Amino acid sequence: MATSRQNANFDLESTLAQVRSQFRGLNLNEPGQWPLLPKLAAGVVVALFVVLLIWFAMLSGVMDELSAESAREQQLKDEFKGKLAQAINLDELRKQKLQVQEYVTQLERQLPGKAEMDALLSDINQAGLGRGLQFELFRPGQVVVKDYYAELPIALRVSGRYHDIGAFAADIANLSRIVTLHNLNIMSPTQPGITTSSAPGVGSGQLAMEATARTYRYLDPAEVESRRRAAADAKKAGGGK
Repeated sequence: MATSRQNANFDLESTLAQVRSQFRGLNLNEPGQWPLLPKLAAGVVVALFVVLLIWFAMLSGVMDELSAESAREQQLKDEFKGKLAQAINLDELRKQKLQVQEYVTQLERQLPGKAEMDALLSDINQAGLGRGLQFELFRPGQVVVKDYYAELPIALRVSGRYHDIGAFAADIANLSRIVTLHNLNIMSPTQPGITTSSAPGVGSGQLAMEATARTYRYLDPAEVESRRRAAADAKKAGGGK
């Protein structure tokens, strides 16, 4: 029994000695001349190294994808919360939409149509005459067409008493149609540009006011369509270049 154990130990030690001897004196510049065991060990190490490189490369791509999906998840959660809040407040939002539509309709009613502009100009003139003011200048300018409305500037110069001029400005603001006053300039007759000869009726206690009144009208459907076509044609022409 003891002899068998000694033989086994001897064989194991002999085998280990042979293995160690194969790893001694290896020339790193000539791996092809290595014994079998070092070649196998080197092959296993290289294979493990390649597997690890592939693993980390795949893992890096997966991590990037995971980060992108995590960001997308957060974005979807935020969108869900926003839509959920809208769904909860849907009835209230519909009421607000109706209120806004009614408000827009009221504002549109305050904008005269193309055929009503002459009547509006007459209302402005009558507002001044009704306050005892004298018009020295009442000159409509060039119409400026916007996307959905047109703007008409009117150069004004009136003369009269201070309180009458103030009342005239208030009357303009209270017209049923929208009229705004810009670049107000109130002067005494002795200021440059205002003389008794150029401002008849301006005397003691009298003032002169220069301003630009702007009134607005909505565009007719035909005008809106015409502008849309013109914009589309201009866009096509610009794209063709």
